[in-house]
Amino acid sequence: MSFRTFFLSLSASFGLAWLAIVIVPYFKMRALEPIAVEDGDGTNAVYIPKRAGRIADGAEVYAANGCYQCHSQLIRPTYAGNDMFRPDWGGIAGDEDRGDTRRETNAFDFEREKFAPIGVARLGTDLSNLGRRVEAVYAKGGDAEKWLYAHLYNPRWRPGRRESTCPSFRFLFQVVEVKGNASEDALDFPVKEGMEIIPKREAKALVSYLLSLKKDQSVPDSLNFTPPTAAAPVAP
Repeated sequence: MSFRTFFLSLSASFGLAWLAIVIVPYFKMRALEPIAVEDGDGTNAVYIPKRAGRIADGAEVYAANGCYQCHSQLIRPTYAGNDMFRPDWGGIAGDEDRGDTRRETNAFDFEREKFAPIGVARLGTDLSNLGRRVEAVYAKGGDAEKWLYAHLYNPRWRPGRRESTCPSFRFLFQVVEVKGNASEDALDFPVKEGMEIIPKREAKALVSYLLSLKKDQSVPDSLNFTPPTAAAPVAP
């Protein structure tokens, strides 16, 4: 084999793979067209997640602190690895208002995001629907923001639950003197008398972003690859 043949073969091997994995998906996903979803009242609506203001700032805090190194935001299609069996990762299985809202992730879930945090490894849980999970499961109808503040400050504070391996983000909080009434955001952790722990601006932005993670809205069947659940047999 001549060097020229070897070089062309090597270039073709890497070039075709790069074309298929990088170039083609980039041009297909760089400008996604909105897809209309038929609403319950017969009208068509397009759901676009809010990615502005404090939520957008929180996304930058999330990326800057490398949260995507340990947490994914990708409920994989069944053909790539079934994540639907994991409790409430893809949505809430027993949502009181909407029933089973679980579904797989699609490209439109990252529309208007500068950075799609699909994740590097899963050392922690998937966060695609963390906002739903905190409100419905962890905080159980309580103050979802305070639950997340406490988790970020001390991930191992929760009694009776498996210890989290998440590192503490105490640098996103500050200990200040209480002036008048205690702050509504003050954490319920031991601190010197007359002082309180409150979240900084970055912590508030990060929590706003985390609570916005609700990728379980209805999508057309063409985007929902989750196999339909077989109906339970009706007793005679």
